[in-house]
Amino acid sequence: MANIEQIQQAVEAGSPVALDKALEGFLLSGSPDEQYDVSEWLADIGYVEEAVKILEHLQFILPDESQLVIDRANLLIEIDREDDALNALMEISEDDELYPQALVTLADLFHMQGLLEAAEKRLDEAIALMPGEPLLLQAKAELLLDSGRYLESAKIYLDLKNEGTVIEGVDLSERLAEVYSAGAAYEEALPYYEETLKKMVLPDTLFGAAVASFQTKAYDQAVSRLAELIESDPDYFSAYLLKAQSENMQENYKAAYATITEGLSRDEFDKEFYLFAGKLALKLGMKDEGIEHLRQAIALDPEYMEAIYTLTAYFHAEEQDDDLIELNETIITEGQDWSGLYPMLADAYSRTEQYDKAAQYYAEAYPAFTDDPEFLQAYARFLVEEGKRPAALELIQQLQVLEPDNPEWIDWAQSLEQE
Repeated sequence: MANIEQIQQAVEAGSPVALDKALEGFLLSGSPDEQYDVSEWLADIGYVEEAVKILEHLQFILPDESQLVIDRANLLIEIDREDDALNALMEISEDDELYPQALVTLADLFHMQGLLEAAEKRLDEAIALMPGEPLLLQAKAELLLDSGRYLESAKIYLDLKNEGTVIEGVDLSERLAEVYSAGAAYEEALPYYEETLKKMVLPDTLFGAAVASFQTKAYDQAVSRLAELIESDPDYFSAYLLKAQSENMQENYKAAYATITEGLSRDEFDKEFYLFAGKLALKLGMKDEGIEHLRQAIALDPEYMEAIYTLTAYFHAEEQDDDLIELNETIITEGQDWSGLYPMLADAYSRTEQYDKAAQYYAEAYPAFTDDPEFLQAYARFLVEEGKRPAALELIQQLQVLEPDNPEWIDWAQSLEQE
């Protein structure tokens, strides 16, 4: 007992030297049961290496206790000693009564390493030895879920639920909801979310139900769920964006803007919030607020293409060419694909009579827009104005291929050919 107290005192004092010394004495004086209990306690409070040391000692004095091997392997996995864990588990023979448990631990190890086929093979072997064992079937369902085999995973959970199976700590309705949602089967997921929420209302379940409602266009239900979630947990930040998106789909733009700005008041470092707030503000005619929100999004991430494109497109539509040029000269850097911005930038330079720059960006945009009639028409007009009629004619001929029934291109080509 004295050694256990010394171990506790060393832990409380945070002294590795004292802990090693106390463990050394304890391994000589403590009973196997006491040592096993202390190893569990140490592992629970984060002293995994020390717990492994005790289990290694117990294995030495109790070499036939396979449970010790499995427990040590689980701890070795925790501290990234996966090869040691694998070697330990391979020591357990097929005729050992704990062999199925070893197979499950092996499956967990392979699963963690991304070796999903190897993990499934071990689970199938364990299930063959213990058919109908709920914990094994649940492990298989989770593995299938991670493998993207959603229908197979759902089938296992559905069979378990229909059989009235009870697994401690697992809500089968909740798992079915999550599996169906992961496979984008939102209609199927919704009833199971409802079932789960009748038993217990948890933030993640509310959010999952709201996502399923949004995806099935049940926007009223999504808004209701998210309002409930925000009221119960105002720092569940994802709820604000989804609620604003739902209200936007209802064309309730003022409510959507109020929701997203409320979210910004709680999380001022989320670029997606600023982007959506900017889009909504512009939709509501709040020009200054919209521009500011979009600038904030770009300030948080100078390569945030969606925000940059949205603001550039707004400046382009409003012919705010100086603002458009200033924005893009600031953000365009080497090594990134900014081609989606080049047509608008070329137009802005052309309108401000910076023709060399306009020509540069029209040319840089061209490879990405060879199938875009609107771009080809703008580029052709620019080339005509620059006196480059042969180059313009080539673009018009491309337009004729893209839109052979458009007489405008035929007339335009003929007029250029006659000049």
